[in-house]
Amino acid sequence: MFTGIVEELGEIVGCEPGEVTRLTIRGPLVTSDAREGDSVAVNGVCLTVTGVTNDTFAVDVVAETLARTSLGAATAVNLERAVTPATRLGGHLVQGHVDGVGTLLERGEDAVVRIGVPPELARYLVAKGSVTVDGISLTVVEAAVDSFTVALIPTTLARTTLGRTAVGGPVNLEVDVVAKYVERLMMFNR
Repeated sequence: MFTGIVEELGEIVGCEPGEVTRLTIRGPLVTSDAREGDSVAVNGVCLTVTGVTNDTFAVDVVAETLARTSLGAATAVNLERAVTPATRLGGHLVQGHVDGVGTLLERGEDAVVRIGVPPELARYLVAKGSVTVDGISLTVVEAAVDSFTVALIPTTLARTTLGRTAVGGPVNLEVDVVAKYVERLMMFNR
């Protein structure tokens, strides 16, 4: 479980394709106390640490994850270690289970960005609700049928990939898990 509060901007420094793709990621803060078996959110994708050396850690990524996320095209990545019982929940509950890939459609005034959303995810987005974009906990400003907007503060722009993502670039999306559970419960209570 994560909070969507990015701890560090990391860099993918190695990629070994194969039956399972091994990524090597530089992130000195995250690596400082990482051990094999730990969970780390990498651009919002929950991955398991498979090795640690100096200021890098390795993760193994299966084809399914590469196909359903934007990790295959990433070079800079948002990093967050899993929460502990003593961690403040500064964002919202984030699982690290990417629901789909959206597209950064436009950058507007006051650091408001519009993100295109797959149709099957739009129903989970509401104004003032939570959404995770590339692992970043954000508040939805406006929810439309095929897109939504979020306002980014200067810190978010400077310390995460959203300050660098070009218009037309892919972003990983995780909608609020509570909304998915409510929908599922409603299906059985009809």
